[in-house]
Amino acid sequence: MITDIEDFFTKGCGRCERFDTPACSARQWDTGLQALRRLCRDAQLVETVKWGHPCYMASGRNIVLIGALRGDFRLNFFNAALMKDPAAVLEKQGPNTQHPDSIRFTDSAQVKAMEPTIVAYLKEAMGYAAAGLTAPRDARTLELPVEMVDAMDADPELAEAFHRLTPGRQRSYAILLNGAKKPETRLLRIATYRRAILAGKGAQER
Repeated sequence: MITDIEDFFTKGCGRCERFDTPACSARQWDTGLQALRRLCRDAQLVETVKWGHPCYMASGRNIVLIGALRGDFRLNFFNAALMKDPAAVLEKQGPNTQHPDSIRFTDSAQVKAMEPTIVAYLKEAMGYAAAGLTAPRDARTLELPVEMVDAMDADPELAEAFHRLTPGRQRSYAILLNGAKKPETRLLRIATYRRAILAGKGAQER
């Protein structure tokens, strides 16, 4: 996966064989992605790279992540349960996503048309971050570290695969990740075990 923000907008995320080719989704949606990037920067969000994608932060918290797929490109909100969504534009990324968290675009021109709404939603999310508010946890939810929760918010494929795991296998990852004291270690473990999760394996399985 890429670590340089400029690479995403010129080559892609680095997570598939289409990286740095004309078939890359980031190249396909270049105009729309650049428009989203400009809105995030204009909102004074801090631009970083996480999980191979542009991630924008405020008050030390992840606010949104930009992603590109073959059929669309997206602006994904973290802590989506807090969002009021008055324009009803947020969609769930997949059947196992708990809350609508994504604005999906199928035409680059849609970003310009939706600019006032996007800006308002960014400001709303930044306000929650500044106030230190987080989405309430479902009592049934496994206690996962915030790095894993954020990783699944940013990576629908990972989220789908994790939710398909048996409770025991899910628990094995909770133990593995919660056993790491440093955030960097937890992020490294998530990246290391992503393939195993996609394969339906637990943390101890080979």
